[in-house]
Amino acid sequence: MKVGVVGVGAVGAATALSLIERGGMCRELVLVDRTTERANGVATDLRYATPLSPTVDVRAGGYDALDDAALVIITAGVNEKAGGATDRSDPQGRRRLLDTNATVYADIVPKVVAVTPRAVLMVVTDPPDPLADLTRQLAGHDRVFSTGTLIDSLRFRVHLADRLRVRPRDVQAMVIGEHGTSEVLLWSSASVGGIPVLELLGQDGQPLDQLKQEMENDIRYANITIIEGIGASQYGIGAVSARLAEAVLRDERAVLPVAAYTPRYEVTLSLVSVLGAGGVQQMHEPAMTSDERAALERSAGTLREAARRVLAN
Repeated sequence: MKVGVVGVGAVGAATALSLIERGGMCRELVLVDRTTERANGVATDLRYATPLSPTVDVRAGGYDALDDAALVIITAGVNEKAGGATDRSDPQGRRRLLDTNATVYADIVPKVVAVTPRAVLMVVTDPPDPLADLTRQLAGHDRVFSTGTLIDSLRFRVHLADRLRVRPRDVQAMVIGEHGTSEVLLWSSASVGGIPVLELLGQDGQPLDQLKQEMENDIRYANITIIEGIGASQYGIGAVSARLAEAVLRDERAVLPVAAYTPRYEVTLSLVSVLGAGGVQQMHEPAMTSDERAALERSAGTLREAARRVLAN
């Protein structure tokens, strides 16, 4: 199968590398970028790593090279640093990039759909959820999803594991709603080995509300912390994008917190999603407290406002 990555900046290049390292999920990997030299350079560099993985042909190309792609991953657009979205006190967060990146998508998506109309489209560019709504409109189909809150959920698991001194893979925890400042951390269902994390965290003597607030800030603004260190948040989301590609291409029906259009909320947001061939196949609401549900409603409202703005243009 063929996979395309449109936009090979920091995130696109990290995604392409992760696709190669996971191995065996696609036979062709096509890199498209507005700067031909960059696409050629990244493709050439990555080709020298392919002997270490199952057979995959990596090449740069134009949009015509995406013909018959099963999946196209779109990472193009301005990032948080370039777009001025690195202020922790700004309630817009990643949504500050929406108008600029909507213009980028208005150019890209029709070109992709023209050459590969049956492809699944994965939206990675920030803010991914309203851009996925725009992509659905531009593409004229529902085989569209965004990376959603999977990266946030992984961050939640890592921070809980650090506090509890266990492996992150043994922590069950989920973030839903927007991939952004209104995201909802489901503390009520987070657990380790079936034990609620709130019980475990309460054993160290630190006030629980204070500890939760500190962790939420670390998770909610992790991208800014990364950007302050290396200029772009790229490796984690690159690995996430490759994992989601694997679920689609292998029709895994994997249960993951990724975002797709949800009729109940009339917008794209993350819930408990079943991901496989064709994209998100089912979506379910997890168990929530009344406070968490109210927070999800607010998150959905924030996303609806963003979607209305971008779809009206």
